[in-house]
Amino acid sequence: MSSGWKVFFLFATLFAIAFGLERTLVPDVVPIAFADEPQPSWAVQTAFVLRALELMTGSVTLIAIVLMLGVWADRLRQVQGKSGRPTIDSH
Repeated sequence: MSSGWKVFFLFATLFAIAFGLERTLVPDVVPIAFADEPQPSWAVQTAFVLRALELMTGSVTLIAIVLMLGVWADRLRQVQGKSGRPTIDSH
């Protein structure tokens, strides 16, 4: 398994765990201190940390998949160039 897939699956798993914990531990808490209704401080802080983890791991997962698609496209272009088929660069 390539390291790109390892990074993807690791951070996708961490994202799923943070997402599940947020929905389980603090389901109706907005991760900002100023809300319409008073919220316990521990709940706001927990929601903030879990949301930050979700955003970071989601971003890394997206970056990993984009980079792997770029590597896949480059390999595909190299294989097509070796097969003798005309490519865009061979004008």
